[in-house]
Amino acid sequence: MSWNDDRVEQLKKLWSEGLSASQIASRLGGVTRNAVIGKVHRLGLSGRATTSRMKSHRPRPRPAANLPGNKRMMPKGNRFPAAPNSPLQMIYQAEPFMPSAEELDIPMAERKTIQTLQECHCRWPIGDPQMADFHFCGKQKAAGLPYCEFHARRAFQPPQARRRERDVSEPMIPAIATMPAAGKETVDG
Repeated sequence: MSWNDDRVEQLKKLWSEGLSASQIASRLGGVTRNAVIGKVHRLGLSGRATTSRMKSHRPRPRPAANLPGNKRMMPKGNRFPAAPNSPLQMIYQAEPFMPSAEELDIPMAERKTIQTLQECHCRWPIGDPQMADFHFCGKQKAAGLPYCEFHARRAFQPPQARRRERDVSEPMIPAIATMPAAGKETVDG
């Protein structure tokens, strides 16, 4: 199907009446909704009459709590109080970022910005990325790692330490260790 002058004029008329692209496509026949949208865009059509779905002239109902004569009142204060450890409450209680004292010892000449960072430099970020004094460590990085030796020790834990922490925080299910293997029966003596 090609767009001839008659179809383009009909498209413009239907578009200005506020019909949707799907409705226009069905009235024109032989075109898809996307074809109508593309043609409208290429023609630069923008002004449209508002349809009843787009804009309702009906007054909005008032909330029940504000109706005269209604004794029920809305609770004062926060309608949805935050849970004790909710993410929102944690944001409000969070302390501002303070770099450790060890990070403050990096001389200005060794501090690297994202523009001055090279392949051989430690990529440990220091400070708040939103602040002007944000920088990277910039010391010589350890072989095969993105960080210097000091920051590599902070970033990477040995597997045993991680396993120890996990064992403390997650109790093992003892029933698994004592269960008989599948298909074998135990004989009580």
